[in-house]
Amino acid sequence: MTLQLILAAIAGLLVVVALLQPVAERLQVPASVLLATVGILIGAVAALILYSPWTNSFDTLARVFVDFPITADTFLYIFLPLLLFQTALSLDVRRLVDDIAPILLLAVVAVLVATAAIGFTLAPVSGQPLVACLLLGAIVATTDPVAVIAIFRELGAPARLTRLVEGESLLNDAAAITLFVLLLELLLTGKETTVADGLLRFAIAGIGGAAFGYFGGLVATGLFRFVREIPAAIVTISVAVPYLVFIGGEELFHVSGVVAAVAAGVAVNIHGPTIVAPDPWRHLREIWEQIEFWAASLIFVLASILVPHLLGDIGLWDLVPLGALILAAFLSRALVLFALLPLLSFLKVSERVSNAYKVVIVWGGLRGAVTLALALSVTENAGVPPEIQRFIAATATGFTLFTLLVNGTTLRSLIHVLKLDQISAFDVAMRDGVVAVALGNVKDALRYTAETAEIPKDIADRAIRPYDKRIEDVRQRTDTKRADVIERDRLKVGLVALADRERELVLELFRERTVSIRIIEHLLTDIGRLRERARTGGRVEYNRAAKEMLGYSLRFRIALRIHRWLGWERLLSDALSDRFERILVMRIVLTEMKPFVAERLNAVLGERLGGIISDIVDQRHQAVARSLAALELQYPDYAQVLEERFLTRSALRREELEYDNLFEDRLIGTELLHDLKRGIKAKRAASEIRPKLDLGLDTRQLVAQFPLFKDLDGVEVLQIAKLLRPRFAVPGERLIRRGERGESVFFISSGAVEVALAQGPLRLGRGDFIGELALITGGRRSADVTAISYCNLLILEGEDFQALLARNPDMNTKVQSVAAQRLAQNQATPMLDEAVAADGAPGVSLAAGDFTISGTATASLDGQPNVPPLADADLSDATATAAQPG
Repeated sequence: MTLQLILAAIAGLLVVVALLQPVAERLQVPASVLLATVGILIGAVAALILYSPWTNSFDTLARVFVDFPITADTFLYIFLPLLLFQTALSLDVRRLVDDIAPILLLAVVAVLVATAAIGFTLAPVSGQPLVACLLLGAIVATTDPVAVIAIFRELGAPARLTRLVEGESLLNDAAAITLFVLLLELLLTGKETTVADGLLRFAIAGIGGAAFGYFGGLVATGLFRFVREIPAAIVTISVAVPYLVFIGGEELFHVSGVVAAVAAGVAVNIHGPTIVAPDPWRHLREIWEQIEFWAASLIFVLASILVPHLLGDIGLWDLVPLGALILAAFLSRALVLFALLPLLSFLKVSERVSNAYKVVIVWGGLRGAVTLALALSVTENAGVPPEIQRFIAATATGFTLFTLLVNGTTLRSLIHVLKLDQISAFDVAMRDGVVAVALGNVKDALRYTAETAEIPKDIADRAIRPYDKRIEDVRQRTDTKRADVIERDRLKVGLVALADRERELVLELFRERTVSIRIIEHLLTDIGRLRERARTGGRVEYNRAAKEMLGYSLRFRIALRIHRWLGWERLLSDALSDRFERILVMRIVLTEMKPFVAERLNAVLGERLGGIISDIVDQRHQAVARSLAALELQYPDYAQVLEERFLTRSALRREELEYDNLFEDRLIGTELLHDLKRGIKAKRAASEIRPKLDLGLDTRQLVAQFPLFKDLDGVEVLQIAKLLRPRFAVPGERLIRRGERGESVFFISSGAVEVALAQGPLRLGRGDFIGELALITGGRRSADVTAISYCNLLILEGEDFQALLARNPDMNTKVQSVAAQRLAQNQATPMLDEAVAADGAPGVSLAAGDFTISGTATASLDGQPNVPPLADADLSDATATAAQPG
């Protein structure tokens, strides 16, 4: 068999793959089912021609497909790393984390349950060793989600459901193949092992593969920095990565190469967009979509061509274990979905999945090329007894054919029986609402085009009139169906449309390259979550999701913990910079959303619902403005730099578009265009380097600025600085809890805190200190103290505090004076907290629940009024108001 014939056969199969796509759409059959069917026919016809005595004319061509030089290693080492890497690269990893509990349940627990159920069911039926039956269970535990996902998307199923099936398939392959490798080793060596040992090895292989693969992905993204503006080089590195981690994991470190390929894809997915420019990154994603199409299609066809060979000596008796396998596989899958998944919902770890969708997921668990490749690898292993080879090959192949030809062809009918293909009144209202908004956009664009082109108004009106009629038809349909769609559901429609508009505005910023891609990706993820929760939970869930958008990210919280434990500022500085830029973008987007509500949603939903949505947007805008103000008050210089950077990047994009227009109008030539764009490229590269945020936590500087220490000389300041440790606090953080033992004193260098007093809250700010009374009296803390802005604090442990006072009589006198005043007030008012203004002046009291200042500003030790910054407020009904100097 010549190389030319092999290449010609592969090229011919690619043509067949391409031509089958429209056929599958016309027949409304999943493309994977059609590819498998055609592959089986090719293999059967080729065998018939080759071994037929009728003619020898086509033997050469037939032999190419009968003896195709493809092995299990070809599937596992050439195709599988590409498919796993691409799937991980295309997933919304951040949204996947939201559903990690049910995904791990379906992907890992379900694999273990299915393997055990199939193994213990088949062992007495087939007469084969238990380990061989368990091996078969691992082989058929992998699922191919292509068909069911295609149908879900066609029906407009919730994105979360599609994400569950995609995530399950990705980790399902990794878990099943890892388990397959362990069981195959047990079969070949004959070693006895316990279930605990097996699970331990399974966990080590998976965790080790994940760590190695993720590290490999990080190395790849590091290499992207050297070629970030060369798309071909970026794609080349990305293609090499899955092979390197897959083979390295299997051969060098003896961990799961499958898990390593998945983890590498996740790492590149998360970190790649923060390094690679938007256009090259989009190019990489498009190339990988094409690679995935070729790999997935070829692996299906080539694996299916081998089916006649795998079923060569199947007999009627083989139907008995096949039937038992089918029963055990689907019952075990149903057990996980109907018994274990609801448990996650009960524990509030996961949202509920409807029973109809569970049935579809059970029946839609098709098996495909990976199952056939694993079965083929068993038949090629000389260490496996022939009888076990035949048993696994025949049973696994038969089960794969059953799921493809029975489940795959009836899946759409099942969905129809379950009425999942019927559009509810709510879905109709949502569709009409979105269509009305889109038609309104077209109408405005048409009018603008007519005015720009100076087309007479009567001609423009005639062109616009059909759109007016279509919008009116949608409105009348909506009015007719109001009996079926309650007002609450119509409000959901408006909130979904609002989230869609927010996504469009964020994508516009992405296309204009005015905002960091990392910020854009986080926002798109949050907006997707916002849309889903608005669709399912209406205004309440929308507001909760919006509040979470304004909360502190997991990365920020981890960086804050690391700073507390290890004193590392870099991670916290980067996280706070991200938050700064993110909130700035949110303010810009929310500002641009207001006209959309007034001009679009009011027309579709009516003035009342439009007014409610307008209020929601206003509340979000106010909350975002308060959060941004809190940051700007703490770091005003950095805020100005960020805003200037945004305008600079926006101007560069506009400048680039102007040069493109000049070139298209033939006003400048190619050479000048390239020269101008090189200048823009250099300026853009400079603008993409975000300035470093100085948290202002230099202990010596903070000590020197603190009023209590202002009379000390430089040597004493240095000595105190060695004793003090800085602490960065965020709004809402509890610094002192009532009833706890006092072990340290807090000095407020910047920011503001709130003390919960019996007669009302008290605010303290720059220059004040809290916590000293418990150390002096030996008592416990008598009130809660909470940061209400970003604060820079200095913490002094109790023993050091006592020693400091002993060495500095003047300081001791001041502190004792304040402590005496506070103690006297506590005795007069038992519930009074130890923390009051340092000079004993009346503090700032706050009306509970609304942050509105009443009373006088707290005086600090240096005699200047404390001006507490705005709290980093959330989306509650609270309204923050900052005290102004004077």
